Amino acid sequence: MPEAVVLANATLVLSDRTLTGSLRMVDGQITDVDEGTSAAWGAIDCGGDLVAPGLVELHTDNLERHLRPRPRVLWPHGPAIIAHDAELAGTGITTVFDAIRVGSIDGAGGAGWQRYARAMADEILAMRAIDALKISHHLHLRAEICSETLIEELDGFGPEDRVGILSLMDHTPGQRQFADLTQYEAYMRGKHGLSAEVFNEHVKARTALGARVCADHEAAAVKAAQRFGAVLASHDDTTSDHVATSARHGVALAEFPTTMDAAHACHKHGIAVMMGAPNLIRGGSHSGNVAAEALAKIGLLDILSSDYVPAALLQAAVTLGEVWGDLPRAMATVTSSPARAAGLLDRGVIAPGMRADVIRFRSISGVPMMRGVWSHGNRVA
Repeated sequence: MPEAVVLANATLVLSDRTLTGSLRMVDGQITDVDEGTSAAWGAIDCGGDLVAPGLVELHTDNLERHLRPRPRVLWPHGPAIIAHDAELAGTGITTVFDAIRVGSIDGAGGAGWQRYARAMADEILAMRAIDALKISHHLHLRAEICSETLIEELDGFGPEDRVGILSLMDHTPGQRQFADLTQYEAYMRGKHGLSAEVFNEHVKARTALGARVCADHEAAAVKAAQRFGAVLASHDDTTSDHVATSARHGVALAEFPTTMDAAHACHKHGIAVMMGAPNLIRGGSHSGNVAAEALAKIGLLDILSSDYVPAALLQAAVTLGEVWGDLPRAMATVTSSPARAAGLLDRGVIAPGMRADVIRFRSISGVPMMRGVWSHGNRVA
C-alpha cells in the first residue's frame, strides 16, 4: 500500500475559509481533510503553521534568467532547467508554465534574440517524461510578434507538445509596455549597455520590422494557439482597443495590462487579469504602469505571477491577504485561479480527490517562511 503523509494541527487555507485541521495525502492525491487538533500516529505536527495548495505560476522569466545568467553568457539548457526547477520548488511553486520565447532576431550590442525554443522545449519534455523534475512543468510559448522567425518557429511545434499557454508579445518600440520611449531607452541601455547611437539604430530597425511583420505574425500566432489547443494570452494591453482585439482573438488571460482602462475592459470582455507579484510588493510597476494594488482594491486583479522573482509569489499573496483582509481569497490568486485559467482542474484547492500539491509556511512579521513543499505527494523542499 502507498505510504500516507498526514499534516496535522495545521491552519488549513481552504477555498473560502481557514480552519485548524489535518490533511492526508496518499499516492499523489489528497484523500482526507479533517477539522480538529488531534493527530494520528506518525503525522507531521505543523504546530499551527499555514497549509495551503501549492502555487501555480503561469508566467515567469526565471528560466531565461538561468539560461542567461550574464549578458552574452548562454548557460547549458539542462543545468539551467534543473536549477530553475529547484528554485521554484523552494519557493512553494508546484506547477509552472515555463515561458519560452518563439521568434528570433539579429541585433547589435547583445540586444538580439537567439533561437532556442524548440531545443529548450525538447529538454523540458524529456526531463518531464522520466520524472526528473521536482515540480509539474508545462510549456508557455511567448510569441514575439516583432521578430524575424516567428512563423517558422511556431511551425516546429504541434499538438503533441501539449503547449499550455501561448501569449502574444509585441515589444515594438513605442508600443504597449514601452509606449514611453524614454522608459524603453532606460531599460534597454541599462540592460544591454547600448550607446545612444546603437539604441537609436535599434529603435529604427525594430520599428521598421514591426511595421512589416506584426499583422501577419499576430494572425499566425492566434492560429497556432488554436492548433495546439493552448490557452491564448495577451501581454501588456494598454488601451480598450487592444483589449477588444484580444477578445476577438479569443484571449482568455491578460498578462500585465498596463492601464486601469485596459483592466476594466478585460473584465468587461470576461478576460482574467494577471498582474506581477513584484509590482504588488514594490507598490508599483518598474515601468511606470498601473499598480497591481490599485487594481486589487477595485476588484480587477484575478491572478498573480512571480514574473521575474519566484519568491515574490507567496509574499504577494500574503500581502494581498492583508490588503483584502481575506487570506483565502488572496491565496486563490496564486492557486485555484491560475489553475482554472490554464485548464488544470485537478489542483489549486485543498480538498479530497485533488492533486497533492501542498505547501506549509508560517508568516513572521508579514514575511512567509517556507516549512515544507509537497508536489504530487512527494516532499520536494
